[in-house]
Amino acid sequence: MSESRRKFLKGAALSAAGITLGTSAKAMSSSSYNRIIGANDRINVAIAGLGRRLGAYYEPIAAKESNARLIYLCDVMKSQRDRAAEKFSEYINYKPKLENDIRNILADSEVDAIINATPDHWHAPMAFMALEAGKDVYLEKPVSHNPRENELLVAYQKKYDKLIQMGAQQRSSPESIEIIGEIHNGRIGDVYKALTFYSNDRGRVVNPEKAPPPEGLDWELFQGPAPRKPYEHDTWNYNWHWYGWDYGTAEMGNNATHELDIARWALDVDYPQHVFVESDKRHFKDDGWTMYDTMDATFIFPGNKIIQWDGKSRNGQKTYGSGRGTIIYGSEGSVYVDRGGYKLFDRGGKLIKDSASASNEAGTALGGGGDMSTRHVQNFFNTMRGKEKLNLPIEVGAKSQHLTHLANIASRIGKPLEVSTENGRIYDREAMKLWTRNYEPGWEPKLETGI
Repeated sequence: MSESRRKFLKGAALSAAGITLGTSAKAMSSSSYNRIIGANDRINVAIAGLGRRLGAYYEPIAAKESNARLIYLCDVMKSQRDRAAEKFSEYINYKPKLENDIRNILADSEVDAIINATPDHWHAPMAFMALEAGKDVYLEKPVSHNPRENELLVAYQKKYDKLIQMGAQQRSSPESIEIIGEIHNGRIGDVYKALTFYSNDRGRVVNPEKAPPPEGLDWELFQGPAPRKPYEHDTWNYNWHWYGWDYGTAEMGNNATHELDIARWALDVDYPQHVFVESDKRHFKDDGWTMYDTMDATFIFPGNKIIQWDGKSRNGQKTYGSGRGTIIYGSEGSVYVDRGGYKLFDRGGKLIKDSASASNEAGTALGGGGDMSTRHVQNFFNTMRGKEKLNLPIEVGAKSQHLTHLANIASRIGKPLEVSTENGRIYDREAMKLWTRNYEPGWEPKLETGI
């Protein structure tokens, strides 16, 4: 979005408010009034990446109060574009354009915002390109493929002065906002530890074999910023998560991001001093999954605050009573919080309060959406208009994402990490070799930060 367009949206919002407060809306024709509060602050949106996360965007884009118009649906797989158009037709009464190449969309000055739900290796590079093109960005987790991209995202945002909302939707849960506020106000005393967890029963993954790209897939564009290599079955359809590090960030980037963000928020910490990880592939050892599927990680922060992660991708045992969540411990009590709400306990373990949320947000199910996703996207839209502040701006979200990268690096080199609490950088030279990644020539980030 151009600066003039951003000011226009904010001005339109203020003007509409002025009309409501000053000149009575009844004094105007309804059609005139609707045009002022409609087209003037309408946000034109493009969605890039039309896979399992697509369902999260139906409601926030279609909702009348969002006043958004879906201009483009973009994906490198034709069947994904066609499916997305069909699904959206159930929610909107117009047809968005279908596009294969995000670069064509970024060149369209009518587009105000990009929702980026592509595979992990595309997240930060597409955000860089969108900011350069003057667009605001809703960036699904993981916002980055590696720690260097975290640094660059923050630097790009500052340079271009555009919005980046990290798509970790629990930050927009009223129940999570409420209980984290109470924790920060001392409800459970001095907070010292958070236990985060995820349990799922993912099954066997097909062993990849070289094959022609499936019909309708632009394999060249799928790879985008990643180094080129021949297609392997069945990479494009979700299995890119587990087939090496060119595209995915393992379960840490895929799911731990959410709970680690809640834990870091609750403990009010930034970068850890030490990271300890035990991880391995424990299940279906002869299948195509090349990463760990089980991980225990411990992050130690200044003041001896601790965040622990218990990740079981292929063992569905609900060790803590549910498939995912966060337990926060304080000197005077504890809190259990997940997407369904929270439970507050005193120091003796007695339940004091149960929020009994009616949230319908998905837990361990693939993709989907729900009321938290709707609120989070609408928070992004309203911040574009100057009515709200982002619930998870990139400079905050990148610190949570950084924890996932530190754990992945510790897992890959097989030893603990010592980390600078000033900037999150690792002291170990071997570990720092994994700080960034190799880009396909011509796709390297353009911004030099000097960091």
